[in-house]
Amino acid sequence: MAPARKLGYAWHLRLLMAEQGMFATTDLVPLLAERGVILSAAQVYRLVTQTPERLSLRTLMALCDILACGPNDLIEPVAATRRSRATGTGGPAAPATGDGVRGRIPRRAEIHRDR
Repeated sequence: MAPARKLGYAWHLRLLMAEQGMFATTDLVPLLAERGVILSAAQVYRLVTQTPERLSLRTLMALCDILACGPNDLIEPVAATRRSRATGTGGPAAPATGDGVRGRIPRRAEIHRDR
């Protein structure tokens, strides 16, 4: 049995807006409202600047109507890349030393004011 393919997607709303001469996220608020999709300015900002995890079909169809495009223009399937796990340091592992430093847990620095 073949391993399951991991699929992701690219969200092109900002690019399509720019092609239509819309550069402010708030430009979409009244256009969506005309089509029965009522979203706050903050919700529209997130919709434009971030890749949505969930999107109603009504909103998708309204965006397609506003931008004169199809769903495939907004959402492009792409192969998902594997995320690397965070190590907590962000850098390479410290070299092993003979004094047992490697097994220690880092402690947050404390700053004391001189009185």
